[in-house]
Order: sequence, then C-alpha cells, then structure tokens
Amino acid sequence: MKGSSKIEDIHTILGHVVDPEIPVLTIEDLGILRKVEWEGDQLIVTITPTYSGCPAMAMIEKEIYGALKNEGYENVLVKSVLSPAWTTDWLSEDGRRKLEEFGIAPPLHASADKKILLGKNAHIRCPRCKSENTEMKSQFGSTACKALYVCKDCKEPFDYFKCL
Repeated sequence: MKGSSKIEDIHTILGHVVDPEIPVLTIEDLGILRKVEWEGDQLIVTITPTYSGCPAMAMIEKEIYGALKNEGYENVLVKSVLSPAWTTDWLSEDGRRKLEEFGIAPPLHASADKKILLGKNAHIRCPRCKSENTEMKSQFGSTACKALYVCKDCKEPFDYFKCL
C-alpha cells in the first residue's frame, strides 16, 4: 500500500491539514504544500513557510505527520524549503474566498504592495460590508502576516492578509 500509494491520494489526506492561525485555510489553500514524492519507501512532503520563522510551521509539520500516520504512513519526512520564498500569489482562489468569508481581507493580487513605500494606502476592501473606505491602523494585526484595518463605513476592525 504505502510505496505504491498514489500521490493524488496523499494530496487528498494533506488537503485536510489546516493552518493553526487561520483554521479555514488548508496548507493547499495557502500554497505552502510544495511537493509530495516517494524516495524508495519513504514519503517526502515538502513545504515552504509563509515567512521565515513563522511560528505555525512547527504545528503544521506535526499535523502533516499525524494525518499521514492516521492513514498508515509511517516512513514520512517533512522538509521545509525556503527557496523560492513563499508569496501570497500562491494562495488559491478558494483560499482567498475562505479568508474573506472568515472576516480577513485577502491580499491584493500583486506580490508586493509598493504603495506603502510612497506613503499611500492601498484600497483594502472590508470583508464585512465590502466598502473600500478603509484605513490601516497598524502594520501588524493578530499575527505578523496581517495588518489591522478599520472600515470607515461599518466601523468594524478587520485583519488584512498582507502581500508578501
């Protein structure tokens, strides 16, 4: 079973592993699941952190091992690779939709928001009322990968998943 298991079946298993900081997103939604392959009888799962030093990666690695062990995979190695660096461009469209439904504004489609370098604010849409009349209150929200915004129309605070 193990050595001959199809990679698609393993992707299905891993498709249930979620980000502990944003539990509506799977590691596939985030785009951090880079590769699944067999090397002999060892299953190698390669992931890329959203940013170097991301505290969620240890938990994600543990969850990957657990999910695979529950399905009978014992000889597993989870590798982290830093290059190429993860970018928000790797978020799936389904992941972007899930973020907004969860109340987090998804990142803009550009890899990096250069407006901040020019002293201009990006037009971030409020995930609740969909207004673009929003204002950044802090470069850092509930985690380092998010910024804190407030909607000037509905007056609600919300996180924005920053472009990286």
